[in-house]
Amino acid sequence: MATATAATARAEDQRVTFHDVSWCDFELMLQIRGDRSGIRMTYLDGVLELMSPSIDHEGIKKMIARLLEVYALEAGIPLNGFGSWTLRNALRARGLEPDECYALGRGRPTRPDLAIEVVWTSGGIDKLEVYRGLGVPEVWIWREGTIEVHKLRGEAYERLERSVLFPDLDLVELARHIDVENQTEAVQRYRERLRRR
Repeated sequence: MATATAATARAEDQRVTFHDVSWCDFELMLQIRGDRSGIRMTYLDGVLELMSPSIDHEGIKKMIARLLEVYALEAGIPLNGFGSWTLRNALRARGLEPDECYALGRGRPTRPDLAIEVVWTSGGIDKLEVYRGLGVPEVWIWREGTIEVHKLRGEAYERLERSVLFPDLDLVELARHIDVENQTEAVQRYRERLRRR
């Protein structure tokens, strides 16, 4: 996977965390920011994290999205993407904006079936704990070239080898095709590989 050329250093995510933040203050911060992209917010039980993702972080999450979308297209799976949709639950004091999220089937969902997170810079709020409280059925976490699958079973996530939503999808193969410096060629190579199966 190419994430940075020899002439450029690895770009780190920028993260700031605030404690003792009320739910009302979180909602106010979302309103102030509005629809502008750039800063993602995560809220868990009074802790608010503001994160500005790096170019490397954004490149990886976009590559995963593009590869998953071409897989769904080739497999005939109805998949709707909702990007960094703001998910929140006031009663459970949880809210966040995934790197990418998707729903299967038709219609307007009340929550995504799948959320994708890229761990590029260590630290921060435990996003699986936030997703658990939001009831998101499946979460993929990319970390150091590997995609981990977490499936919500009852009140806890279980780590699995394969996706329940996409049981025939080889995530190891998908991860091998992540190339943020040449996304279009990477998607074309992956599509050709899928068509040869």
